Amino acid sequence: MIKSILIVGLGSCAGGILRYLVSLALPPRGSGFPTATFIVNIAGCLLIGLLYGLFSKYSEAPSTLCLLLTTGLCGGFTTFSTFSNEAVTMLQGGNIQMFLLYVIGSVICGILATLGGYVLIRLL
Repeated sequence: MIKSILIVGLGSCAGGILRYLVSLALPPRGSGFPTATFIVNIAGCLLIGLLYGLFSKYSEAPSTLCLLLTTGLCGGFTTFSTFSNEAVTMLQGGNIQMFLLYVIGSVICGILATLGGYVLIRLL
């Protein structure tokens, strides 16, 4: 149990650092659309789809690697709490169109990216 917790923590640390680097590379622009969070969440969805596709295709992969990369790395990289906060901020600012674009776009693109990654790996 302790080993699994440490593995998830290591992956989460790496994911959080990567997320921070993306936010530095893509600072907010004048439009108010949270580009960095959107890209991180969609990329994380694609990555977790690819990883789950790999782990289901090659079931002999160690479960610790799955924990490290999915629960740890992807969990630390993606950021639902930041997404939620940015959405609430848009609502409070009266920016309903941007709110709808962000929320609907994030959910639909996230699900499609996860599914696409999974299917892509399963087809290879």
